[in-house]
Amino acid sequence: MPRRRLRRGDLACSVAVAVAVAAVAVAAVGAVGGGDGGADFDYRKLSGIIIPGFASTQLRAWSVLDCPYSPFDFNPLDSVWLDTAKLLSAVNCWLKCMLLDPYNQTDHPECKSRPDSGLSAITELDPGYITGPLSSVWKEWVKWCVEFGIEANAIIAVPYDWRLPPSMLEERDLYFHKLKLTFETALKLRGGPSLVFAHSMGNNVFRYFLEWLKLEIAPKHYIRWLDEHIHAYFAVGAPLLGSTEAVKAALSGATFGLPVSEGTARLMFNAFGSSLWLMPFSEYCKADNIYWKHFFEGKGGCHHRQQCDEMEYKSEYSGWPTNLVSIEVPTVRDTEAYPSIMDTTENITSSMECGKPTLLSFSAREVSDGTLFKTIKDWDPQSIGLIHQLEKYYQGDPVLNPLTPWERPPIKNVFCIYGLDSKTEVGYYFAPSGKPYPDNWIITDIIYEFEGSGNSVTGKPNNSSGDGTVSYNSLSWCKNWLGPKVNITRAPQAEHDGSDLQTKMNVDHHVGQGILPNMTRTPHVKYITYFEDAESIPGWRTAVWELDKANHRNIVRMPVLMRELWLEMWHDMHPDAKSKFVTKDH
Repeated sequence: MPRRRLRRGDLACSVAVAVAVAAVAVAAVGAVGGGDGGADFDYRKLSGIIIPGFASTQLRAWSVLDCPYSPFDFNPLDSVWLDTAKLLSAVNCWLKCMLLDPYNQTDHPECKSRPDSGLSAITELDPGYITGPLSSVWKEWVKWCVEFGIEANAIIAVPYDWRLPPSMLEERDLYFHKLKLTFETALKLRGGPSLVFAHSMGNNVFRYFLEWLKLEIAPKHYIRWLDEHIHAYFAVGAPLLGSTEAVKAALSGATFGLPVSEGTARLMFNAFGSSLWLMPFSEYCKADNIYWKHFFEGKGGCHHRQQCDEMEYKSEYSGWPTNLVSIEVPTVRDTEAYPSIMDTTENITSSMECGKPTLLSFSAREVSDGTLFKTIKDWDPQSIGLIHQLEKYYQGDPVLNPLTPWERPPIKNVFCIYGLDSKTEVGYYFAPSGKPYPDNWIITDIIYEFEGSGNSVTGKPNNSSGDGTVSYNSLSWCKNWLGPKVNITRAPQAEHDGSDLQTKMNVDHHVGQGILPNMTRTPHVKYITYFEDAESIPGWRTAVWELDKANHRNIVRMPVLMRELWLEMWHDMHPDAKSKFVTKDH
């Protein structure tokens, strides 16, 4: 199909042109058949549902809390996450409104917070005070939608309390019941299905919703419900095998740019049951099929028995560095090796002198099954809380163990989109600091994957790296969703004359073996590489987009991504579309 007017050159200009063309096309075409092989329907009736990621929803106080020695207090509906001014002036008060009980995920007795609602809850977390990836998340995205002429009731945010583990989202807030109702309301209001845009941990939330829905709807109606309510799913920056940054946050703290100490950040992270949702896990270990367990064993809380393929134990490559986490511990165990916050640090010095430290190493499987935390609990008693969370909210989850690989969701159109070739942390070395919890571990070394040097990481067979937060193997797990024959196209992100366009058709793809483009690169040029399959499952399309240098936290604000999404949708609704996916020949 002709596409020359939609240049991949100046990004802002390209987006504006795409908007204008899309708007004209919608008005002129109305109800048309797309290139996806599905039934005809009116694209003007589509809705967009946004599921934000970790820490990307505003939290507001639902209590009255007096903060001594501070000019600020907390009153109902006051911003908690994120109010940087209150964090700086009354951090202890602020923490009371943020922290949850590690064991039962209840609020602090003096203050509780709840997620805000609507688009304003996800567009900017701390308006007018700080800017950048931490505060401004979906603001540009919503702005583009407005410029595109999208109706206000067509863009729906579904914020959630990102501190909670999946089962507690439903138990406390009925989140998944409400999400199901959101899809059904959008269909009734707009007359058509929805496009799902999920970023980062929002993809974990959507996965859990699909599994929860499977148990709520009669089996014969499940796929029909999905077909009626969801036209396409765009998984952006999905940590499909977890992220090693979660390990760092659990053991030493990760501030993510907040003006707090790493110890305070660790204290918060370990209080949130959702923290384990992002832990790395092996691609070779799966849990029991909970769908059948519900029929034969009932819904009573039974643990998901994890089964690992032989490859987990025989292969040097499990998708992660062999030693994901290495921790130096004293040879002679001493329950006082890590004193409480009230103890002095003198005891640890004498304890460490009793023997030469031992280096313990753990794989991704040993992180996700709790071996890491069970092993170090003698030196870090706070790990007991993480073990409890893991066993109760993940291994004992009534719907699924989220720390298992995800198969392709049964949705007609699935687009998996992520950045690559950024310096990304994939492993850590920890040692005791001699300080009390939460500062009792320090990082002594970090294993990175770099652009073009992936082979330097133990057990990593390719030279790609992740998006600065999530490693490449976790982001690219969705390549396993592609069928046996894949079309691969690589095009510059910027405007080009077609001379640097590379295409390979019907490339063989064996599930579990990965698929590499084997294409050339011009120095200093950023590319998008498209892996597309519209043949393996009739009526379904699967695509993987790899964007060079797209940062994990910035990707949803990239004009190039918004442009590509709209070009794809414009292609779908165009009456003369001949190909299954939009062409890239410019």
